[in-house]
Amino acid sequence: MKNDSGFFEKVYEVCRLIPEGRVTSYGAIAKYLGSAKSARIVGWAMNSSHDQDVPAHRVVNRNGLLTGKHHFSGTNAMQLLLEEEGVKVQDMKVVNFKELFWDPMTELEGLQGV
Repeated sequence: MKNDSGFFEKVYEVCRLIPEGRVTSYGAIAKYLGSAKSARIVGWAMNSSHDQDVPAHRVVNRNGLLTGKHHFSGTNAMQLLLEEEGVKVQDMKVVNFKELFWDPMTELEGLQGV
């Protein structure tokens, strides 16, 4: 996929707002950006974000699975980063996903510039 730098940068802006110890999904970011069917493109943006100072480890799939883990250096790097923030992971899935889920549609409601 060709890097759509404008869309990718919007994804990175949202991702940078995810608080430590919380997680969101590719689809939630896509929906917030007005592209509800672009979760896969958000994933591609996360795959390309390693030199962008973006906490990509906080973005998981809609069920809380660490589907992007193979894009981090080291086999358990994504899990370790989450656990350093207090997020428990078991069997490559965020424990208490619904409680830790950060939804940009509600969390960023009324916020300008993103």
